[in-house]
Amino acid sequence: MINRRQFVYTATGAAALVRIPDLFAATGAKYDLIIKGGRIIDPSRKFDAIGDVAITQGLISAIKPNISGDAVETIDARGKLVVPGLIDIHTHASRNPEGPVRCLADGVTGLIDAGSQGADRIGETIAVAKGAPQQCRVLINIGRGGILPEGDTMDLSRADVGAAREAIGRNRDMIAGIKARLSRDVAGANDFEVLRRAQEVATPFNLPVMIHMGQTVSPLSKLFPLLKSGDIVTHMFAPPPNSIIDDAGKILPEVMAARRRGVIFDLGNGRTGHLRWDMADSIMKAGFRPDTFSTDWTPEGLAQVIDFPNVISKFLMLGMSLDQVIACATLNASRAFSVFHNRGTLKPGAPADVAVLELKEGDFEFVDNFTNKRTGRQRLFPSATVLAGKRVATRA
Repeated sequence: MINRRQFVYTATGAAALVRIPDLFAATGAKYDLIIKGGRIIDPSRKFDAIGDVAITQGLISAIKPNISGDAVETIDARGKLVVPGLIDIHTHASRNPEGPVRCLADGVTGLIDAGSQGADRIGETIAVAKGAPQQCRVLINIGRGGILPEGDTMDLSRADVGAAREAIGRNRDMIAGIKARLSRDVAGANDFEVLRRAQEVATPFNLPVMIHMGQTVSPLSKLFPLLKSGDIVTHMFAPPPNSIIDDAGKILPEVMAARRRGVIFDLGNGRTGHLRWDMADSIMKAGFRPDTFSTDWTPEGLAQVIDFPNVISKFLMLGMSLDQVIACATLNASRAFSVFHNRGTLKPGAPADVAVLELKEGDFEFVDNFTNKRTGRQRLFPSATVLAGKRVATRA
């Protein structure tokens, strides 16, 4: 397992250059696509410079200050950012059959549906994931009924280890982990046993567990020792009771210990009870930044989330640098799930998944989950998306 320093900061290493033949000899075009003149930010190589990106046969073929040669298509990225395709590791996009397409238009070239369904109806989520244009995988909810208004695992019998294992066995190529929602209105006093059973499901398949924390019955000091390297804590900025920070503004020792052993801490923006500005201020002031960003995208939550670039922009307002926020949405996210192992980078030879973003200056309103509003001076907007070397439609 990689340690935190490697997870957040270390590049994957210099890639061996791939030999890519010229295409379209009949037309004389050398490249499929050139993205011209943008500010290229690639955290995997600590690269930040103005230049061109050339793409051939679905792969990044060159990054240079100025690439000459004909291309079948050119994207003018002058004045814009060119970054690896965004990876959103916590969505519920499969709740809308058009969800993955909507996310793609916002620059999201990889996504995880995080526990919308459990064993009883996991096939519905998998069907949407299989039909998604971008890479899409699912986390199976430990509650066999999935997300339920009355609480996924308030009835502990729904945390059915055998049913979850059987569902994973049938769909191992599409199920990337287990989701355990632990809030008091979801699991109640069952939270510890629900997490223990989620780990029991995960162990034989060597899969990560993602926990939805915040307002749990059990204290985190009891829950966090159950987390292993590679597991994910989402909604890390959730307010009390049982947040990751104590009343004195210090990160709980069990939280620090979890990070040291390789547990990943994720934003999980969502729409209710997960993000409050004062909590974000205190946690960031304590030096505890997120490893990854995610939207917790739902059809109902679009008014709160808006799009992934909007969510990322909140952390520019909260003091993170541009390269740090891009890393959280690309490189770091690519290391959370093995399906994305060769994504989150623009190195030559990598799959050509690219997001072109526009960084605008002005006064932009950002809202937390408690209707508190703040004004930021910068906001990222989606401009163009390239998936597997092809430009796709971008939402206006």
